[in-house]
Amino acid sequence: MHPDPSPATGPLSPLDLDHLAASLALAEQAIGLTDPNPRVGCIITSVQGDVLGSGHTQPAGQAHAEVMALRDVTARGHDARGAIAYVTLEPCAHHGRTPPCCDALIAAGIQRVVVALGDPNPLVGGHGLARLQAAGVQTHLLPTDHPLAVAARELNIGFLSRMERGRPFVRMKIAASLDGRTALHNGVSQWITGPQARADGHAWRRRAGAVLTGIGTAKEDNPRLDVREVPTARQPQRVLVDSRLTLFPEARLLDPPGSLWVYHAQPDSGALGQALMDRGAELTSLPDPNGKVDLTAMIQDLGRRGINELHLEAGNKLNGSLLRTGLVDELLIYLAPMLMGDGRGMVDLGQLTTLEQAPRYQLVDMRPVGNDLRLRLRPPAVPHPGR
Repeated sequence: MHPDPSPATGPLSPLDLDHLAASLALAEQAIGLTDPNPRVGCIITSVQGDVLGSGHTQPAGQAHAEVMALRDVTARGHDARGAIAYVTLEPCAHHGRTPPCCDALIAAGIQRVVVALGDPNPLVGGHGLARLQAAGVQTHLLPTDHPLAVAARELNIGFLSRMERGRPFVRMKIAASLDGRTALHNGVSQWITGPQARADGHAWRRRAGAVLTGIGTAKEDNPRLDVREVPTARQPQRVLVDSRLTLFPEARLLDPPGSLWVYHAQPDSGALGQALMDRGAELTSLPDPNGKVDLTAMIQDLGRRGINELHLEAGNKLNGSLLRTGLVDELLIYLAPMLMGDGRGMVDLGQLTTLEQAPRYQLVDMRPVGNDLRLRLRPPAVPHPGR
């Protein structure tokens, strides 16, 4: 069991909440930067509420948000003794690639720490707050249903998924017409949605630790699966499901920047597999009894490799297979105001005979993006903001 630090539960002031909200805005700047670590923001203020320093988590192996904020305090010529730290995620209490952040706060003389969300990492979970309290630091932890705590969880939903469930948060992106077509009958699909929707889709790619597609899409579209439409400090890992190992070695998935992980179902990678490895691909054989890739084992393996959010952009067959695993946590659907008639559907679920067999989803968010409509939906079992 994790220790119970019994943090102070009294109401926070409007100024406290303002500083926590500002820390969350800082944490958002760490999107596309910190994986596999969480996105964290920290603001340090005087007792009167004046900001002394701020920072967010840097790339893995570099400084965490609390240390960046403390460095900023020093750079501005201030003293952190007696100050207040506002942090979006419980300060770590373990030695990883960097020393514990709670020790840095204690050493700096911080007298009060306000935290938006506890850390589910078993190496942290309550220990950070307990260590702070043992050093005489007053701590406050928001209730888990507080809007800022919910926002902090959403920002790190992939990290929390990996800590709590041992696997990434899986998001399936689909661009379709109003009649649910993702391509014409001849395979033409570029472009169904407009430039704003495509840029928005790349922003979701940037959030992900990995972007996955199937061999059908790889052969038909020859995609890059990189982030191009929005600025990013790092490219997500590219992942391909290729059961029979038939990707051509000239595929753009193998082009820099970044690399490609290929999951296949062959006992021997053969000459083609060697050609892919010569171009930098990493091959993993995970066969199921039917000679396909074991998708559940693949997603679990991606969690072991430190992938927090997995972004899927695949064809209707692989989409259907992934949905049948029950491991897809969110649908990200862009609907274009057009009708395409006979063509390819979003998902191939086979033939259903009753409506009870049809997967149902709850709406998380709906908004226009340019001339298109973006929907985010989750299965009832997956928590969503405000629930």
